[in-house]
Formats: sequence, structure tokens, C-alpha cells
Amino acid sequence: MGQAKKKVLVVDDDQDDLKMISMILEPEGYEVVTAENGVEALQKVESADPDVILLDVMMPELDGFAACDKLKSSPESQGIPIVLLTGVAKQITKTKYPIDGVLRAQAEEYLEKPVDPEELLRVVASFLR
Repeated sequence: MGQAKKKVLVVDDDQDDLKMISMILEPEGYEVVTAENGVEALQKVESADPDVILLDVMMPELDGFAACDKLKSSPESQGIPIVLLTGVAKQITKTKYPIDGVLRAQAEEYLEKPVDPEELLRVVASFLR
């Protein structure tokens, strides 16, 4: 029997982004679980027990920073590596998501969107060794 697949929780309110990231990860043997906002992400963490979380910053209900804080302050999920995905670096001054928010968040890493597939796979793999 082979090893269990590593599980990646992808949280993004954009269906196209969810599909694209799934299409990058699944052929590499990862099991992808998706959530469309921070609230759903917190529920999925409990049920799915992911190995890594990819978390979009700009989402309704509970944004990536708030979800990251909640995950990192919970004993059940604080050990799960979080990669923030942000499309806001370019227009950072015009949004309520300042770059220092990305740096202050307790995420292990952050990637700019659109995500570079090789970079994404490299970062995910680096947390699963």
C-alpha cells in the first residue's frame, strides 16, 4: 500500500483560481480540498486535516489575514503551514490589504497571484518534507 496522499486545503472565493490551483496540484499527487471563504476554511480544517493551507487574502466573510490568525491561534491547526496567496501586491496602496499585513500575518510564506505553477509546487513541497 502506498503512502497516503498529502492533502492541500485551497481557500479562494474565485472559482477559476480554485480550478487552476487544483489543476497544478492534483497531477503531482496531492489531494486538494477547497473552501470559498475563511469561515468555510476553518470548518474544512477540522474535517479534512490538511497538510498545507493555501489561503487567499481578499475574501468575503473572513479574509485571509483573519483566517490565518484564527488558524494559528488554535491548537488543532497552529502547526499547519499556511501560504497566503495575494493578488494585491501591485495595487497594494489602493486596498485595505497592506503589504505589511502580509508580513505581519503568521503565515509561513506568501505567493503573488497569478500563481506561478513551478513556484507553487516548490513551496508546497518544501513544507511536506
